[in-house]
Amino acid sequence: MTIFINIHLEVICLFKKTFKIFISLSLFSFSFFIPPKGLGWYTVNSAYGDTIIMPCRLDVPQNLMFGKWKYEKPDGSPVFIAFRSSTKKSVQYDDVPEYKDRLSLSENYTLSISNARISDEKRFVCMLVTEDNVFEAPTIVKVFKQPSKPEIVSKALFLETEQLKKLGDCISEDSYPDGNITWYRNGKVLHPLEGAVVIIFKKEMDPVTQLYTMTSTLEYKTTKADIQMPFTCSVTYYGPSGQKTVYSDQAVFDIYYPTEQVTIQVLPPKNAIKEGDNITLKCLGNGNPPPEEFLFYLPGQPEGIRSSNTFTLTDVRRNATGDYKCSLLDKKSMIASTTITVHYLDLSLNPSGEVTRQIGDALPVSCTISASRNATVVWMKDNIRLRSSPSFSSLHYQDAGNYVCETALQEVEGLKKRESLTLIVEGKPQIKMTKKTDPSGLSKTIICHVEGFPKPAIQWTITGSGSVINQTEESPYINGRYYSKIIISPEENVTLTCTAENQLERTVNSLNVSANENREKVNDQAKLIVGIVVGLLLAALVAGVVYWLYMKKSKTASKHVNKDLGNMEENKKLEENNHKTEA
Repeated sequence: MTIFINIHLEVICLFKKTFKIFISLSLFSFSFFIPPKGLGWYTVNSAYGDTIIMPCRLDVPQNLMFGKWKYEKPDGSPVFIAFRSSTKKSVQYDDVPEYKDRLSLSENYTLSISNARISDEKRFVCMLVTEDNVFEAPTIVKVFKQPSKPEIVSKALFLETEQLKKLGDCISEDSYPDGNITWYRNGKVLHPLEGAVVIIFKKEMDPVTQLYTMTSTLEYKTTKADIQMPFTCSVTYYGPSGQKTVYSDQAVFDIYYPTEQVTIQVLPPKNAIKEGDNITLKCLGNGNPPPEEFLFYLPGQPEGIRSSNTFTLTDVRRNATGDYKCSLLDKKSMIASTTITVHYLDLSLNPSGEVTRQIGDALPVSCTISASRNATVVWMKDNIRLRSSPSFSSLHYQDAGNYVCETALQEVEGLKKRESLTLIVEGKPQIKMTKKTDPSGLSKTIICHVEGFPKPAIQWTITGSGSVINQTEESPYINGRYYSKIIISPEENVTLTCTAENQLERTVNSLNVSANENREKVNDQAKLIVGIVVGLLLAALVAGVVYWLYMKKSKTASKHVNKDLGNMEENKKLEENNHKTEA
């Protein structure tokens, strides 16, 4: 029950006509108020900054004089803020600084308060006054302010495994009422755990705005399982429509952990390493951050060489084959090793280069291979592959040429060797002469076969006269051999000389060519021809005589025939005349 002690001057002026009215005012000022039966507490929820709308919730009586709104201080004393007369239809607002220019009272006595503040969270009362009674309806105003989106700040640059360390602060500002902050790891709620998860929560209220700022600090003991794990936080608060939650952005932390294993690599990665290559050893530790320096151990060197995570070997030789190791500076027992094999290939050809030998000489040839693994060997002669390696027990001119012994390691790219031998087979000129008579017997072909290297020059001469024969025909020079031939029809016996000469020697050979056989055959042929000609002439003469006699006889017979034909015509005419006479 409320005791009203405020007597308003306007109320006294309004009701000074009668004593009855005065009695009503007295009741208004000092009587105890009992709320209408069945009218309970009413709450209006409003968002910060919105307009608070509070209906009066009372039926307006017929004899209403005026309506008023008040709120109660924490000590229970009333503060009147708005007045509306039922007769003058006028509205007056009390001089209350915090509600200046923020109030609006409608005709049905609904009170609106613009730009809701936290200080508006009070108990308001709507009062309707008649001549003999006062009616009240209380309203509780609740104001809510949504906090800002939570943010993880003061984040650790990195976290170290097995160490309890501050991860960061989750802050949410300008909330009313205050909210609760929750931490999450990969979407799952983090609960305090001694020695592993420590959560410290605090809130502060701005004395001017009465808004809260919530801060939650998380200390966390990380493991390698937290690598790339997202951490988030949320703030849960109450609003006009109930409880809500807002989440922060994800935060991923760099997790530091010690190296537990060391590995060694050979760069660039190759199937095989050969002499002359440059190789780089790279040592890696699986910690975070990875170690930056290591000790490298070379074959046969017990002391390690301090270096960054790489160590380069240039122009490696076959003696670089062996085991290579690396370790941490502070943990030499944590070591890694690899075996490097430097492949090599040596080829020795004996003899090699340009070699000159005489025909018929023996020439042993060897191609010796020394390699880190089995190598293939190929022989070529004048760019043609040979089926086997060459061997010369007795040299021939066709053995001359350019020989190449080539070897390679199939599984080692670029490892090939080759040596060449240019073989020159020399020989003095060798001559062989042959002759061939033409089937007609009219000519003879004389051939001078020459063998030798360098290529011998051939010259033909006729013995006795010493004249040189230039009309010759030569074959191609192949494998140290060629021939020269002439065709002659000698009228007498002659001797032909073939001379072959090169830088080594001059060789001469002769051949007698007889003319007898050729003359007898010519005479026989002449006699045969004369006989044939004479026979043909006699046959022609006989044929002429016969033809002459034939022609002569033919002319005589022709005369007799003509004469007989004349007689026959005369007889025919006589008979015709006789027939005419008889008639």
